[in-house]
Amino acid sequence: MGVSSRKLSTGVGVLDRQLNGGLPAGSVVSYVAPPESQAELLLFELTRARDTLYVTTDRTEQAVRDTLEAAGISSDVRVSYVAGDMPLENARDVFRDLGEESNLIIDPVDVLENADRTRYRNFLNSVRNHMYNTGSIAMLHCLDGNRTPDQRDTTLHMADVVLDLQMRYDGSDLVTHLAVPKLRGGKALDETVKLQLSDEVRIDTSRDIA
Repeated sequence: MGVSSRKLSTGVGVLDRQLNGGLPAGSVVSYVAPPESQAELLLFELTRARDTLYVTTDRTEQAVRDTLEAAGISSDVRVSYVAGDMPLENARDVFRDLGEESNLIIDPVDVLENADRTRYRNFLNSVRNHMYNTGSIAMLHCLDGNRTPDQRDTTLHMADVVLDLQMRYDGSDLVTHLAVPKLRGGKALDETVKLQLSDEVRIDTSRDIA
């Protein structure tokens, strides 16, 4: 079962053009980013593009709603908190009614990545099947911190698309780049996209000087 040739917008026009129209419908996307970054801003832009189920595994539902509201995101975004002794089963239950051409955001996916490999792989296959059947996109926010979850390699291997947010300091300036090293059904980007993440996502058109 592959991803569709049809594309869905990321919510960021310039990034869509870099991706030849956006992300493939039916795909599972691994979005790897440092925990201290403003990575969630890209998730917020995605929610502007279409109906979204936002699954949070660490913050409360109200905390996520407050953040979305502060960012000017519509209150129509559904937010669901997943925790407990069986996070995989709980997470699977909440996305079963996800409609056509929607977003499933799991933020972060790290809690689920600490499950048994077979159970986690089965969960990802369930996500993939649902995305394919509904022409939707699943965005798995993977924190790139000091501790790597047990099944991070499984996430990256099974994902159809990998977005890798990279940060570095250039003197006193913080420089953020988005790499797309993996894109099934398309061509991975040869160059990174330079972003400005402050109160929203902007594409930085200035050129780095080597």
